[in-house]
Amino acid sequence: MTAAPSGPAFSIHDIPFSAHGSWFGISPVLAEKTRAEDLHLVSHQNGMHAVLRLVPLDAATGERAETDVRATAGLLSWIGADGRVDLTYESPDTVRMRGEGLGLRVAAAAEALTPFSGTYFYRDPVDDAHTFTSYETGRRYRITVLSGTVAEVSGDQSLGSSDRGLTVTAGADAPWEIAVEELDSARAPFRSTSAFGEVMEAARRSFAEFADTVAPWRAAGTPAAELAAYVVWSATVRPAGLVTRPAVLMSKHWMDKVWSWDHCFNALALAPGHPELAWDQFSLPFDHQDDSGALPDSVTHSEVLYNFVKPPIHGWALGHLRRRLSEPLTPVQLADAYRRLTRWTDFWLTARRAPGATLPHYQHGNDSGWDNATTFDPGRLAVTADLAAMLILQLDELALLAGELGFPDDARRRTETADALQTALLRELWDGERFLSRPPQGGALTRSASLLDLMPIVLGDRLPDKVRDRLAERIDTHLTAFGLATEHPDSPHYEPDGYWRGPIWAPATVLIEDGLRRAGHERLADEISARYRALCETSGFAENFDALTGEGLRDRAYTWTASSYLLLAHDHLRRADTAADSTVV
Repeated sequence: MTAAPSGPAFSIHDIPFSAHGSWFGISPVLAEKTRAEDLHLVSHQNGMHAVLRLVPLDAATGERAETDVRATAGLLSWIGADGRVDLTYESPDTVRMRGEGLGLRVAAAAEALTPFSGTYFYRDPVDDAHTFTSYETGRRYRITVLSGTVAEVSGDQSLGSSDRGLTVTAGADAPWEIAVEELDSARAPFRSTSAFGEVMEAARRSFAEFADTVAPWRAAGTPAAELAAYVVWSATVRPAGLVTRPAVLMSKHWMDKVWSWDHCFNALALAPGHPELAWDQFSLPFDHQDDSGALPDSVTHSEVLYNFVKPPIHGWALGHLRRRLSEPLTPVQLADAYRRLTRWTDFWLTARRAPGATLPHYQHGNDSGWDNATTFDPGRLAVTADLAAMLILQLDELALLAGELGFPDDARRRTETADALQTALLRELWDGERFLSRPPQGGALTRSASLLDLMPIVLGDRLPDKVRDRLAERIDTHLTAFGLATEHPDSPHYEPDGYWRGPIWAPATVLIEDGLRRAGHERLADEISARYRALCETSGFAENFDALTGEGLRDRAYTWTASSYLLLAHDHLRRADTAADSTVV
């Protein structure tokens, strides 16, 4: 029997089983709010598509076997009373499966086949493999039987509606074994070069090496660090289609894109151990920067969307990235970052400033990343304080880069623009108690109970003392037992599962925690960090969390949540070590 390898155990219902570089995973989650009884091979090429259904079978009856599914970083197992089926990744596009005491049915997830949809199935006379070809992914899925018996084949070359697939069972004195590949058009017949146990050990070792590089600091006080590393590792895909670099998707569930602010948090978490991969994360959306200088809203395998943008947190992120990288950026990378960040900043200062205005505006809540925040209830087109604050930080970073690259005039001009924006921010949107918002072409100032209105704390010590102290007081009122509620819990608009109208989110937590430290409010920052870390250790790495119960909501395998945990946990340990060293001295 196969022994389970070491590594973090997790629920396959929350986190898909996958491997670094792969475009598919094994999961019962087929779409948002859609779960199947059986595990499926789910591909993210050309969208999220369930392609193959994997069903363990009772060897005696041929019926579906009752099994317990167990998952660790390198091995997925169906364990029944009479045997087991194991699955591990041999390479990013190939899994090996092995069974003892149980058979396996591999079938097309969809029975219907039309000229434009579904999965065709045939036996290839060239290599004798059984092959499924999917209209949805545009890829082929080849099943090569390495040992055992093909007990049944159905739907071979059939059209229309049909059950398509094959059943494998063990031979008289040996387990069955198959290889499952995702491929384009054709490749040489599959040949096994390693025993199943060797493949499993290589998969385990691949993740262990990643975890040791990304989180070598993990300890008893950071119990979720290894699982966080797995979420990031397993959601990483190889370059393909419109994805120009190795990319950490937000999830290998339905949130299978790179959005143009999510990527910053993944880059920061990877920076100390994987500087090249971190740089790829930061750079990927910039590879699709358009002629206006705007970044796309999102990038995925077969789609780049430009109908919205995301907030300009990239100057903030680049500054932190440079401080976290284990290797400094090269002169070429610095020049490239300066050029791209300049164009992104100028987009906001031209395309997003009304005539005569100093402050830029959003066209919709989606542009802010806080899609449905109550700040945008009075009007989707809005001048908001968070946007000005992020842009000020981006201009500061550009001024720093310009000085390093030998452009003193540009450095001075960027600093002057940043100062002018801050003056306008305080003059136009601060009422002595809080920041307000207004329409781009003038009009009534409005207030909300959204945490978004308190985001200018990211300016830290750039703000006047009274402003940052008042912001800290208001931020504290958003802090529940589990973290920062994005809408004040006493607000009539608060919704427990209201996306940005209540739940706790990773990016707001990290940005505010950092701003509070630079504003001199370390104790509050420590408390926010501690509560968020405890939340992840209890509730996992969900897209967001109920602010009053701590329950994980929506997508349960979200990488910016995992990366934010890694960032906060690492920084917490580093501060603790510094404090201990000071005590010893």
